[in-house]
Amino acid sequence: MLLAVLAVTALLARRFNVAPAILLLVAGIALAFIPGIPRIELPPELILLVVLPPLIYSASVAMSWREFRANLRAIGLLAIGCVIFTACAVAAATHYLLGLDWSVGFLLGAIVAPPDVVAPLAIARKLGLPRRIIVVLEGEGLANDATALILYRFALAAILTGMFSLPKASGTFVAILAGEIAFGVAIGWLSLRLRRWARDSQIEITLSLLTPYIAYWIPEHLGGSGVIATVACGLYISWNGPLMISAATRLQGIFFWDLVIYLIEGVLFLLTGFEVRAIVERSKGVPFDELLVATLLVAAIVIAARFVWVYPATYLPHLLSGRVRERETVPSWRATFVVAFTGVRGAVSLATALALPFALPDGSGFPDRDLILFVAFGVILITLVGLGLTLPAVVNALGISQVGESEHVVEHENEIAARREALAAALKSLRAMTTDRELSAEVVKLLNARHDIRARQLPASLDDDAYAATANARALVRELIAAERNFIHAQLRDGKITDEARRRIERDLDLEEASLANREWRGGAA
Repeated sequence: MLLAVLAVTALLARRFNVAPAILLLVAGIALAFIPGIPRIELPPELILLVVLPPLIYSASVAMSWREFRANLRAIGLLAIGCVIFTACAVAAATHYLLGLDWSVGFLLGAIVAPPDVVAPLAIARKLGLPRRIIVVLEGEGLANDATALILYRFALAAILTGMFSLPKASGTFVAILAGEIAFGVAIGWLSLRLRRWARDSQIEITLSLLTPYIAYWIPEHLGGSGVIATVACGLYISWNGPLMISAATRLQGIFFWDLVIYLIEGVLFLLTGFEVRAIVERSKGVPFDELLVATLLVAAIVIAARFVWVYPATYLPHLLSGRVRERETVPSWRATFVVAFTGVRGAVSLATALALPFALPDGSGFPDRDLILFVAFGVILITLVGLGLTLPAVVNALGISQVGESEHVVEHENEIAARREALAAALKSLRAMTTDRELSAEVVKLLNARHDIRARQLPASLDDDAYAATANARALVRELIAAERNFIHAQLRDGKITDEARRRIERDLDLEEASLANREWRGGAA
C-alpha cells in the first residue's frame, strides 16, 4: 500500500509542481485518521540506524569535495554555529515563556534545530538556484545532523544524570569531530580498495551499500554521531572514486542508488505523516491550547533564529577579514535571504523525539515528553508545508532563479569546451598510437570515424544555430533508435535471433539513448 500511495502522490506532485515530500507528509496525515487503517508507529532506530546512513552517504557521494571545501566556512557556520544558536534560542524561549526546565528546553532545541537534508534540496534544485546556494544548503544538510545529535545526547545525559560540564562537553565534541573524520576517510579508502579488488559489479554495489552502515554504526555505537564519519567517507569516495570504479559498476550503481534513495525518501515522509495519529493520542494528557502555543512559539523561534544567525554569519567575516574579502565575493542580500528562508525540518527531528525514554532512572516519567514530541512534529509540519510551499514564490519574487539560469548557461558552455578539449586530447593519443604501434589502416579509420562522430555531436555554443541543429539531430537519432528497436523485435518474433541477442542489441541502443539524454540541456534545469 505504501508504494502505491508513494507512486500516486509522486504523480500528483509532478502534476501540480509541488515538492513530493510535502504531499507525502500531508497524505500520511490524512491516511492516519481513516477508520480501519492500522496505527503505524515509526521506530526511531529505523531512521537513525537504517534510513539515515544511506541518505547521508548518497548525498555526500553526489557532493563535490572541491565545492564543499571552497564553502567550508559558510557550511560550518550553518551546520555547527546555527544549530547551536537555534538550540540555545529555543531553550531560552521555552524556559522564560513556557516555564520549561533549562535542560528540557535545550533538549527540545537540539531536536528541532537541524534543517532536513532531503526536502529543501529537492525544492531548491527544481527552482534553478545558483550553484553556491545549493552547495551551502547541501553541505549544511549533510553535517548539521551530527551537531544536533551530539547536542541531543549531551542534553539527554544532563536530564538523566542531573550533571553537565561545558568544558567536558566541548572537548568531547571536538574529539568526536576529529575522530569521525579520520574514521570516515579510512572506511572510504578501504571500500574503494575492496571494490577495485572485487572487479564484479554486483559485489561492488553490495559493498557500496554496506559502506555507509559501517561508517555510521561503529562511531554511533562508541558514543559519536556517525554522521560526520559517513559524510567524510562519502566525500572521499566522491573525490577518489571516478578513476577506481569501473564503467559497468558506475552505470548500474547510479540506477540502483537513485531507486533506493527515491523509495527511502518517499516512504520516510509518508510514515512521518502516519505518526501524527500516535502523537495526538499520546498528547491527550496535555491541554491542547498549551500544545498549540508551545508549537507556534518554537516554530517562530526556529525560523527567526535562522535569520538572526545567517545575516551576521554571512557578512561579518567579509567586514572583519581581509582574506575572506580577497577570496570570496560578497553574497547578495537576496541570496542570503533564500538561505535563511530554507530552514525546513524533517524526519530526523521526529526520530530523536521518538527516541526519548519514557522514564528517568528513578522511575519517574520523563519530563514533558508528550509536549516535546507534539512540538517536534508541529515544527516539521509548519516548516515543511509553510516554508516549502512559499519558497518558490520567494525565489521568483527575489529574481534568484534568473541568476541561476545565467550561471547554468556559463556552466554548460564550459562543459562543451571541456568535452572538446577532452576529444582533442584523445585525438592526440590516437596519433601517438598510430605512430608507435602497428595498427592496420582499417582500425585507424574506425577510430578516426569514432572521433569525428563524437566531435560533430557537440554544438559550437548555446547561442547559435549549431546548438539547435544538434538538438534536431538528437531527435532524429531517437527516431532511428526506435526504428532499430522495432526491427529487432520483429526479428525476435520471427525467430531469427534469440532473446539473449535481442537483449545485447537493446543494451547498446539503451546506452546510446542515455548518452543523448546526458548531453541535452534544458533552460532552467539545474
